[in-house]
Amino acid sequence: MGGNKKKPTQSSANKSQDNKGNKKEETKKTPKVQQKQRLSVLIEDAQGLKALDAMKAITVQSFARSLGVKISVANNYLKNLEHKNIVKSVGGYSGHRIYLKVK
Repeated sequence: MGGNKKKPTQSSANKSQDNKGNKKEETKKTPKVQQKQRLSVLIEDAQGLKALDAMKAITVQSFARSLGVKISVANNYLKNLEHKNIVKSVGGYSGHRIYLKVK
């Protein structure tokens, strides 16, 4: 039913020889390994608490946006404040928590 495909004789032979030459050149070049940078961003207490005072409902996303930090940094900061009983979780679901500042 299905026949064999015709293979071009001249062009495939030239391409395979060209590719072999390129592979040798590529293996000689070794990429330079870059070391990952460890960025540490800290939120100062005065700056963080001032941003919290201005918010009615505190979410991790809005807090990170207001301070200009990554969400993971803001999330860790809010969790630390929750352990210190400065804020409390009042709602949310599946990692999208809503916090209120304790008076």
